[in-house]
Amino acid sequence: MSAHAEAHGNPHIAHHFADVHQQQEAHTLGMWTFLATEVMFFGGLFLAFIVYHIVYPEAFIYGSGKLSVLYGGINTFFLILSSLTMALAVHAAQVGNQKGLRRFLIFTIALAFAFLGVKTIEWGEKVQHHLIPGPHFDITPTLHHAPGTEPTPKDLEHYKHDLEQFEHYKKLDPMLERHTQIFYLLYFIMTGLHGIHVIIGIGILFWIYLRARRGEFHEQWNTPVELTGLYWHFVDLVWIYLFPVIYLIHRH
Repeated sequence: MSAHAEAHGNPHIAHHFADVHQQQEAHTLGMWTFLATEVMFFGGLFLAFIVYHIVYPEAFIYGSGKLSVLYGGINTFFLILSSLTMALAVHAAQVGNQKGLRRFLIFTIALAFAFLGVKTIEWGEKVQHHLIPGPHFDITPTLHHAPGTEPTPKDLEHYKHDLEQFEHYKKLDPMLERHTQIFYLLYFIMTGLHGIHVIIGIGILFWIYLRARRGEFHEQWNTPVELTGLYWHFVDLVWIYLFPVIYLIHRH
């Protein structure tokens, strides 16, 4: 502990800050500055997506139509709920509710893992259906049915609908396959980078949880919890924009 911290009676004050409030303001400003750079980073990707959507509207509508709105909606629910639990964790830290802080941090971590689980299933289906950009990319409709069984009328109906959609957009855009690859390239980049931010967030949340178990946060000092909350709300906000922009184009 530094002599400066001892003089203030607070071991959490660094030597170059006058008091805990000045230190908290500096840390908060630093986090907002970091989030501003993140906004510019994701903003460039959103801009690229919008520009290519304008240039190749048929391919982007067709590609979006192959995404699962159900998966996207479930993940949206998970992240919105995790924002609530994170906000409750911050509040618990501010009022000195140690048990509540630990409980809500665990809830937030569990919801983050649930989000990643759904995303893993979704990506796995894209691999299975050859929708990974590259030499094996293929958007030609195929008849899906349970192995070892005959296609059901519902399977045939889905296949007929998919084929009609494919032929319709193929007439509008003769290079539909190539242009749809651009959609999926941006889809994997944007959702993948967002997923990386979720994984990083899980690591930070777990670190905060371990410190909370040691009783480090209380009414007078809980800045790390608040800053983690800001980061997590940003991650949630990015997905709130990703979901309609990528998943709901075809519905428009």
